[in-house]
Amino acid sequence: MTQHILIIANGAPYGSESLFNALRLGIALKEEGKVDLNLFLMSDAVTAALAGQAPAEGYNLRQMLEILLAQGTRILLCKSCTDARGITPLPLVEGIEIGTLPLLAQWTLAADKVLTF
Repeated sequence: MTQHILIIANGAPYGSESLFNALRLGIALKEEGKVDLNLFLMSDAVTAALAGQAPAEGYNLRQMLEILLAQGTRILLCKSCTDARGITPLPLVEGIEIGTLPLLAQWTLAADKVLTF
């Protein structure tokens, strides 16, 4: 039986390990199998999806997002959050799209589990 899991992440990329831990858990869940995973980034977490980021050292969130996409995870960014940060028109990691709060509400109601970071 497939579990439907929603991860909602708010943490700033590289500002704390909150977003890193959310992505790490998402990858581990997908590796376990039989998981339908949706990832919704809000607040400062939306900036992790900007294309072209190449951190000099430490973990690479762009690479982690690409792994999740390759695993079949659907990843959306909060439109209000991207608008507030002026990044809505900027290029994103391929496969990541802008989403809305009503869509997040649908994902939440459809999920067996909701995890927040």
